[in-house]
This record gives sequence, structure tokens and C-alpha cells, in this order.
Amino acid sequence: MIKPFKAGITGTGSMLPDKKLTNFQLESIVETSDEWIVKRTGIRERRIIDDSMPLAELAAGASNRAIADAGIAADDIDLIIATTITPDYLSPSLACQVQKLIGAGKAAAFDMNAACTGFIYALQISRQFIENGTYKNILIVSAEALSRIVDFTDRRTCVLFGDGAGAVVLGRVDDGTGISSAILGACGEDGSVLTIPCFYATEEDLALRNEGKKQVIWMDGSEVFTFASKIMSESTKNVLDDSGISINDIKYIFPHQANMRILQNAAKRLDVPMDKVYTNLEYTGNISSASVPVCLDEAAKKGLLKKGDKLILVAFGGGLTYGAALLTWSK
Repeated sequence: MIKPFKAGITGTGSMLPDKKLTNFQLESIVETSDEWIVKRTGIRERRIIDDSMPLAELAAGASNRAIADAGIAADDIDLIIATTITPDYLSPSLACQVQKLIGAGKAAAFDMNAACTGFIYALQISRQFIENGTYKNILIVSAEALSRIVDFTDRRTCVLFGDGAGAVVLGRVDDGTGISSAILGACGEDGSVLTIPCFYATEEDLALRNEGKKQVIWMDGSEVFTFASKIMSESTKNVLDDSGISINDIKYIFPHQANMRILQNAAKRLDVPMDKVYTNLEYTGNISSASVPVCLDEAAKKGLLKKGDKLILVAFGGGLTYGAALLTWSK
């Protein structure tokens, strides 16, 4: 079936908090060391949102930059999809808050939660609205304030996470570029290996946390590592097979930035050099669904991407969820 339109990324933007939390600063907060963190994760610092700043403000900043980069006005946005696991409010949604802050009064708006895979899920959802002609311009903004759900007495998790926001505008393209293939998946039966309670939690889940720490992130690191290393390479191969192209045709892979060892393991399984795998993990940490769009914006602003480059976007996250997309760069 021939689609009336094709969807491509026409603008990117990102915003990271000013405050940095280095490994050396963490040494005074929890029993750890810079050497241990770098060896285990590859992370040296992460950005931390100010207590007085709503996440919506960070998300709006990234959104405004993406809209400007696309060369359109906020009034041209038809739909806003926000991805987050750390919203300021359950209602109003982060997407509605962003709509207000950027003045996109004509846009529909909703949040979605696929944890760290959120951006890939939102990209596939948005792609369908563009391809079937429902909308012309869609803003996807992925924003996270993970420092607000971290137990800073738990060295297994507090060293991993940071805060930030990344956004893209998805629009109609007719020049052979855009999204060619995407896959989404979930392994809900394994969801208990990474949890963040909200209004309810089982006694077993609460027992995994330090006393009095209910609404914080808990993760079985070894189980997540095994899942992530396998699913990232499999998802990448699946979208390549679906499009009938080789990994050698890909300019860059933009993976979710969770742990450098996971990225290295996935690269080995794909038999690609690490210089083909874009990373900023060293100075952002894991910013969940925001990591892929922040990386995309960084690479674009550095001049690393040119029109026609083929890219793989791939992520995994709590749920457990996973997804990958193949796109040809449109800008």
C-alpha cells in the first residue's frame, strides 16, 4: 500500500540542566568512587535539574529549539507527544504543560510511558499520523528528571541517572528521506526487574528498597544488562532486515545511553566499531527516553549528519520495552 506521505525529522532541539553532579561529588554522598563508576558504567558526570524548576520548563526549552530548527512556528504544531516517567503532574500532562509554555494552542497533546524506549514508541505513533495525512507537524518531546526518583543512598542506581530533555519535529518529507522501518516490542513478564512505584506497590517490591524509600527506582542490574545487550542487537538487525539493507550502509547508531558496557556488548554482537555508535553517556548519564533525541540534536549541531545519511535509533527500558527505527536524515 502506497502511503500519501512519508515522515521525517525536520528539526531537533535539546536542553540539559546547568548543574553538574560529578563522580567525585558522589563520593561524598554515597560509598563509591570515580574509578568504580567509570569502570562499571562509563559515566563521569550527569546533569541535575534544580529543585525549583519544573520539568515542563526544561521540556519547553528543548521544544522551542526543535521548532526553530524546523523553521516553523509553534502555531504550526498539530500534535504534541511527551514521553516521561518523571512528570511534574499526572494531570495536567507534561504535553499539555508544554503546549501552554510554547504557545502551541492548536495542538492536541498527550503523554506516553514506555520508559527509556519512549522516544522510539512516540516516533512510530507520530509516523503513522504523518503518513496517513492526519497531521503535518508533530512535536515529540522526551524529558526526564530522574534525580527526583533516585535513592542517593543506593549506590547501585544513584550513579547511573541524570536529567535532560530532547525534542524533534516530525513532518512530511517527499525527497526519499524519512523513517523507513520501525519495530516496537515489550516483555511484560520481566517487568519486575526495573520498577518505580506510584500509588501502589507489592510488599515484595517495597522490601527491595531502603526503609522509607517507596517512590524510587529499583533495578536488577544484571538482568537488565542481559536483556539490553541482546535486544539492542536483535532490534537493530530486525529493522535492517525489514528494509533490506546492511549494517555497513548505516552512518551512525543512536542507542539509548544506559551503560557503556551495554553499548560495547551490542556493538560487538553487531560487529560494528564503537566509532559508529554515538555516545554522550560520559557527561549525561542515563536520561531515559530523552537520551536518543538529545544525542540526535548534539550530532546534528556538531555537523556530523548530512542529508541522506542512514541512521538506526534503538532503545530498551522498563516495562520491559524495546524498539528500533531506521531513518534517512532529512535535514
